[in-house]
Amino acid sequence: MLTGPNVILALKIAVVSVSFILAASIVALIRGQYRLHGRINLVFMILTLAAVLGLEAIIRFYDPRIFDYFDERTRRIMRIHLCFAIPSAILIPIMYFTGRTGRRYVHRSLAAVFAICWIATLITGVFFLPHSAP
Repeated sequence: MLTGPNVILALKIAVVSVSFILAASIVALIRGQYRLHGRINLVFMILTLAAVLGLEAIIRFYDPRIFDYFDERTRRIMRIHLCFAIPSAILIPIMYFTGRTGRRYVHRSLAAVFAICWIATLITGVFFLPHSAP
């Protein structure tokens, strides 16, 4: 059943799962396996953007009121979460492009910003957003 708490729980699982994929990408980078790093990042990008687009489809077309049960505290947490999640989602394809085209300085600079945004997305999404109705 597609309810707000179920959507939040599914998104938490997705964020944790792609974070493991991101960790594998970083391991490949540290080991000097740049091609593997890029391939893993492609999978990371596709899965992350699919989750974002899936959520957008749910709240725009399926049920725009799916999160109406949020109280004011939860809405505030969601706004904070989105302050990190949206920049992360925007940076992912830009970072993939800069990595593929060999723009190392730009890629590394964006990677630092992305790391901060992603860690905050992970923390706020997994640990602070409730996946049960009040």
